[in-house]
Amino acid sequence: MEQAKKQVVEVIDEGAHVESSNIGVDRTSTTVKGGRRFSFGALIVVGDRRGRVGFGYGKSNEVPAAIEKAEKYAKRSMISVPLLGSTIPHEVEGKYSASKVRLIPAAPGTGVVAGGTVRTILEKAGITDCLTKCYGSTNKRNVVKAVFDGLSRLRMSGRISSARGLDLGLTEIENKIERGKRFMPAVSARKDRVKGPVNTVDDHSRKGGRGRGGPRRRNVDTQPADQPAPPAADASASNA
Repeated sequence: MEQAKKQVVEVIDEGAHVESSNIGVDRTSTTVKGGRRFSFGALIVVGDRRGRVGFGYGKSNEVPAAIEKAEKYAKRSMISVPLLGSTIPHEVEGKYSASKVRLIPAAPGTGVVAGGTVRTILEKAGITDCLTKCYGSTNKRNVVKAVFDGLSRLRMSGRISSARGLDLGLTEIENKIERGKRFMPAVSARKDRVKGPVNTVDDHSRKGGRGRGGPRRRNVDTQPADQPAPPAADASASNA
């Protein structure tokens, strides 16, 4: 039961590169004549990290069967999310029951600032830069539905301009993204990059140290055997 509650990312469709993540597993029990009867419910989010994401909730008497049902329902309910680079095109707020979730676009390099449930959904949709805030109830099922309500409200500026017959130009979010790209590090296309320094200070001790089984260090005060001894001093010189 505890292992099933942990978030596990699994590839369920290799052809479409669809990944699934377990948001949570709930257990309910009912008392019958013969004792207690347990039932499990699994909440699963699936996505391809390229703008398509969905969620599903399945129930069964066993945890694996509940997860399998939830994955099947999630793949059927996948929606397309418009992306502006690595973020969303504009600020939006989704609502379901007593939960409200606000999604705010962010500049490149900001990351996803969100809790575990909202973060999982945004990452599966391919959003890597976004600010979020939850209001009201933090029930996982309500939060998931509120996030999907907000994602379904997203619209691109080109679609709105074509529908109205107006030229909207660059939006405020597009201008912020262009300004943020100036501070991003430039990716070098050269293959022969400069190698980092290598520490060779302790190489001699590793190869010839006494603890490594190498030869012992020679004492600098002892005279090598192959060299002749220095000539003895003249006795007459010493007497003089």
